[in-house]
Formats: sequence, structure tokens, C-alpha cells
Amino acid sequence: MRRYLLLDDNRAFAENLAEILRDEGAQAEVVTNGDEALRLARTTRFDALLTDMRMPGMSGADAVHHLRRVDPGLAAVVITAYPGEDDLETARREGLLAVLPKPVPIPTLVELLSGARRDGLVVLVEDDPALSDNLGEVLRARGFSCVTAASVLDTDRIACVEPFAALVDLRLPGGPDGEALRRLRERYPKLPVYIMTAYPDMVPVEGTSGVFSKPFDTRVLVQALESAHAARASHVP
Repeated sequence: MRRYLLLDDNRAFAENLAEILRDEGAQAEVVTNGDEALRLARTTRFDALLTDMRMPGMSGADAVHHLRRVDPGLAAVVITAYPGEDDLETARREGLLAVLPKPVPIPTLVELLSGARRDGLVVLVEDDPALSDNLGEVLRARGFSCVTAASVLDTDRIACVEPFAALVDLRLPGGPDGEALRRLRERYPKLPVYIMTAYPDMVPVEGTSGVFSKPFDTRVLVQALESAHAARASHVP
């Protein structure tokens, strides 16, 4: 049975969502502040967090940050009536499964949460916005959380705790070829890395989990990630 943690200072709203999720066969715990959420996360293994953004005290972005330090594998969905707020970008750098509007589209929420993968955070480093958006959408539809970067500097700003894998283009603004890859490997030496490139001859073979020459079949790339995630999950107690 899947378990969800719902964080919203509007208890009535959160309880309504929780009841819908319980009707789908899940367990759902409701808390109204970040401190309560942290206490629960220390003793209970949740599959996903659903948090509002604007709350007194700890904001939704802060909650994602602190909860990920307690449980790095937790998938996170943010709901907000203010999609342009600055804190939302902070939350995105932590890696989210989705950002949903208020009022919440219930069928979309149920589908997202039911497919959410623990320990499924993917770093996507690509400067082509169309390709990045397409890949991010496909990954999230398959239950992977995603954090994106479009330059070497963006890669440095990624704040996620324990990514599961990285998809990296080698040529990015802000540095020489392969610089973003080099910096990622410095931060995460054991991170599985899949290279996306139009120049496969320049790919450093050592430490590379796969190479996808542009243009590539997105389904094949996602299947490789799914296989790697399943293999990892089979070794996690």
C-alpha cells in the first residue's frame, strides 16, 4: 500500500485530498506545518510528499528541502495558486515530480502519485529547451522526479540530495565541452550518467552508463532508466 504525506496549512483542503487518495486504496497522513511533516518523515517511509507552497513558517520549498535531508528518496509534488512565485524556482532546483495548480486536477494528481518512484530523481542537463521539456514531461509521466539545467552554471545550482541518474549533453553554454559532466561527477562520483550528444566520438567512455546519439528514440532512453531503477530497487532493503 502506498503512503503519502500531505502538507497544507488548510487542513480541510488537505483532508479532502487525503480522503480521495484513501478511496484509491492509499494511506494518507495530513499535517499542517513543516515541523509536523519532519517528525512524521523521521519515523514513516512515505512514497510521496504533496505540499502547498504558501504557508506560515516553513514554506513548501523549505519543506521539500528539509524533508529530502531526512528522506532523500521522497518524491515531491507542489501545489500552488501562485505559479510565478520565486520560491517555486527554489523548489524546482530540489527536483520535483510535478507542480500542480489550485484547484487541483484530481485525476492528474491520482495518476502522478500512483506512479511516483521513490529514489527516482533524474538530473537532466540539456540546453535545447524543446528537448529538455519533452524529456522532462516523459520522465515525469513515468514516475521519475526531475531537476533540469541548461548551462554549466545551472548545473552548479542544482540542489538535489541524492539523484538516481543523470542525462547530460556534453556541449553546454558556460564552459568547454564536457564541463557540466565533469562537475556532476565531482559532486556525485557514483552517479549513473547517460550521455546525450550529436558528437558520440567525443564521449568519455569511463564511468558512462549509456550513450544516446542525437536524434535518439526517447522510449529507448526511458527504458534504460527504468531498467536501471528496477535493478537498484531490487538491492534496496
